[in-house]
Amino acid sequence: MQDKRQLKREQFTLLTYFLLMTVLFLTMILCVCVGSVRISFSDTVTAVWNAIRGLPIPENIAKNIILNVRLPRVLCVMLAGAALSICGAAMQGLLRNPLADGSTMGVSSGAALGAMIAIATGFTLPGISFGGSMVMAMIFAFASLILILSLSYALDRSLSTGSIILIGVIFTMFISAIISLIITFASDHTRSLSFWTMGSFSGVNYDQVKIMGLALLLCGGILIRFSPELNAFAIGEDNARHIGVNVKRVKLIILITVSVLIGVCVSIAGTVSFVGLIMPHIARMLVGPNHKRLLPAALFSGAIFLLLADLTARTLLSPIELPIGVVTSIVGAIAFIIIFYQTRKAR
Repeated sequence: MQDKRQLKREQFTLLTYFLLMTVLFLTMILCVCVGSVRISFSDTVTAVWNAIRGLPIPENIAKNIILNVRLPRVLCVMLAGAALSICGAAMQGLLRNPLADGSTMGVSSGAALGAMIAIATGFTLPGISFGGSMVMAMIFAFASLILILSLSYALDRSLSTGSIILIGVIFTMFISAIISLIITFASDHTRSLSFWTMGSFSGVNYDQVKIMGLALLLCGGILIRFSPELNAFAIGEDNARHIGVNVKRVKLIILITVSVLIGVCVSIAGTVSFVGLIMPHIARMLVGPNHKRLLPAALFSGAIFLLLADLTARTLLSPIELPIGVVTSIVGAIAFIIIFYQTRKAR
């Protein structure tokens, strides 16, 4: 009987993955086709397929819009959504905190501060146009995470949900004040600095897609590799330690990995809030709490959500483009209240 239940559960999980991949593919096609200039499905498929095969693209097809504007943007949005979502799922599992996320814990704000300091001071890395902001975003993301957890532990040794979220909110407000000061005094970079506070994928190129894809492949692979350890953390650190998990080592690896991935996302798109808070909960409802199934499902669901959010930002007030952070924050704020209420009610 137990084997039959396990088989049915695995079959249901595979079906869920297939449906998520299908929805993701259709959403990508929709996002490439729809915009200020409408492009037909057949023209989109023809342009992309011919480009992959190295064949000439018919002149009546908007080649430049499809291949040089929308396709890199869609790919980058998809990868960023997957990255932010898997980071949120990993942090929630590691901290046993349903409200843990880069935005609610101030990690994204810290990463944005690092990127803005790099822009304001002109810090760059040779060979990579945005390498300076990317490295600074990673460093500040990790430092912010460690600082928030340290302060929370100093105030509450149990690291309760309320303490971590409270410190995260206060830290975010503090970082926002510093960011405002930087924008005020760095008048020459006001436009580019304001970008980091709202988030946008406008103007991304294939170089950024490659870096985002490489970061997700490496960091996402590491997080999925540690899914058994994340399952062990779900029953408590003491129990995880008793079954042979090196708690400190695993914590450090996951925190560094999450910080790197969030730092790369922020360096490319600015602050995009709440993706890592909402989508892991939806993925958990679809495939359950086992991180072996949860993390891949979070990848797909996060990619779909951010693609739809970006499409809304591009088309809702066309030709004006809304910052994508505005769209995700509106949805995320509502979801945050619902999740927080359910969490408190369950106690």
